Amino acid sequence: MPNYLYGVEYWGEFFVYPIKKFWMLLVDILLVNLALLLTINLPYQGVIHINFASYLFLVIVLTFVRLCCLYYFGLYNRIWEYASINELISTIKAVSTGSLLSVSLMMYMLPEPLHAVGLEIVNWFINIVLIGGFRLFLRIRQQGWRITPPSPEGRRVLIVGAGDAGALVAKEFENHYHQAVNVVGFIDDDPNKQKLKLLGHDVLGTREDIPRVVEQYQIEEIVIAMPSVSGKRIRDIVAICQATSAKIKILPGIFDLIDGNVTVNQIREVQVEDLLGREPVKVDLESMAGYIRDQVVLVTGAGGSIGSELCRQLARLSPKALLLLDINENGINDVILDLQEQNGVVIVPLIKDIRDWHGVAGVFDTYRPDVVYHAAAHKHVPLMEYNPEEAIKNNCWGTFNVAEAANQYKAKRFVLVSTDKAVNPTSIMGASKRIAEMIIQYLNQVSQTRYVGVRFGNVLGSAGSVVPLFKRQIAQGGPVTVTHEDMVRYFMTIPEAVQLIIQAGAFAHDGEIFVLDMGEPVRIIDLAQTLIRLSGFEVEDIGIVITGLRPGEKMYEELLTTEEVRKNPTQHERIFIAPPTTVDQETIAQIIAELKAGIFPDGPEQTEAWIQRLLPEFKLVRYEKSEPVAYHALYEIAGAKER
Repeated sequence: MPNYLYGVEYWGEFFVYPIKKFWMLLVDILLVNLALLLTINLPYQGVIHINFASYLFLVIVLTFVRLCCLYYFGLYNRIWEYASINELISTIKAVSTGSLLSVSLMMYMLPEPLHAVGLEIVNWFINIVLIGGFRLFLRIRQQGWRITPPSPEGRRVLIVGAGDAGALVAKEFENHYHQAVNVVGFIDDDPNKQKLKLLGHDVLGTREDIPRVVEQYQIEEIVIAMPSVSGKRIRDIVAICQATSAKIKILPGIFDLIDGNVTVNQIREVQVEDLLGREPVKVDLESMAGYIRDQVVLVTGAGGSIGSELCRQLARLSPKALLLLDINENGINDVILDLQEQNGVVIVPLIKDIRDWHGVAGVFDTYRPDVVYHAAAHKHVPLMEYNPEEAIKNNCWGTFNVAEAANQYKAKRFVLVSTDKAVNPTSIMGASKRIAEMIIQYLNQVSQTRYVGVRFGNVLGSAGSVVPLFKRQIAQGGPVTVTHEDMVRYFMTIPEAVQLIIQAGAFAHDGEIFVLDMGEPVRIIDLAQTLIRLSGFEVEDIGIVITGLRPGEKMYEELLTTEEVRKNPTQHERIFIAPPTTVDQETIAQIIAELKAGIFPDGPEQTEAWIQRLLPEFKLVRYEKSEPVAYHALYEIAGAKER
């Protein structure tokens, strides 16, 4: 909501509920006076005597003090029909504060001051019971005094996870879907929770008991409510659940939940992102926002998967202006539509080619960006094998243009989005990104701008990645194509990748290349099988075909070179620094001079030789194109070998 509407919203809300607030205030006046009357006459009857004038003054003053405290702690701005433990704590704080203020008044007013503390303790307790009890009454009344059990005709649901998230999911079902959903019980691996009850529902066993529980209690739907556990645990639980007849749903992970609020609407089908083999990286963006706030920020490649999400997250960190640069006008237009709700941020769309030095320099000259995120690049490995000179022009020359402009126009920080394919590269694309890293490390030595690179694995859901391909193939009835049965990759989600990029910008100091501890890699064949099953099919129904390695592809990816293996930690436990490698200043200066002069390699052989000037160890790995092979036959062979 726009900032200028905040006041309107507040006062509109105030006048919508005046009668309700008036009655709450009136009831509190009566309860406070009743508490005072009980305090004076019941526990100390016949012991304390005060005249009427003193009593009236005491009533007026103490009532005023109590009501001011109740107002200060927001007890008249809450919807008590949905009260929780937070509202109870606020009530206790308000009453306790009022009691502390009242002690001095009672000591002054009472003829026997020593009795004041004792009286106020009794008065405090009675106020808690009366004021808190009244609000509890409203909460119970909202539920309709419901004591009837759920309808036996409701959908029978089993919740996996008897923790906070599981309890919240059960509450949501009971409060809003009481007749439509029948929560049968919980599953939890904690031995201390076995045979206990949570919200009146039994903990029926551990994950190994899921098949038995589903059959015994005729479970129709299983909800996995464990948003913070590792992908491996989720993967194991999903595998067990898939052996049953029940539908499987999941509460989203930490990147999809906001402020810890859980609603039934957030429960969705299990997605491949839920099955990552590691815990998602947690980054406190707010603490990192200092170098973004009130700064002019440039994002190249803003229309891509990473760039667009980067723009969305940066817009929430209050930059002075956000410059969106991309040659793809459709991508830029989509991002602008997404950012329309971000008020107070100046959005500047820039349709530019990073290979055009004059265009890039013009952007820097006009807008003078303080922070630059360089995400523009050619990224598809096989395509760059067929068009090697384009990889050099875009990923090397384009990177130099943006990085040099940052130097000349004195940008404060420059963040390069790199890839794990830059490590010991065997493809043109990977080598071009490694040279891009070397370019920023070279400029870091001669510039006041802080240059930094970020290296991570494959991003789930990005344009052209394997997951959308598999989903499309499954939707078409198959088969799913996999290049090799033993191929493995590291994976992360788009929000993770973007948060890592922003975090790295805060850590930037001396040309570092940051890498993420991405845990265990995932076999692509396993990923394909999982997606098939999550789509409601069996592998035999869709089929998996081995097509052979594509040009430039590795069997596995690395995040660190041999000389970088000794990782240096950062302030973040999951982010490490790859120490800057030695850059041949003379050679890279010569290559940059050639690029400035428009001298680029032409064809695979020239490109390979050109790369070897900076990376002598580089050698293209070429594979013979093989005939597609049905996977089930290879799977049987592999299974026999394992056995």
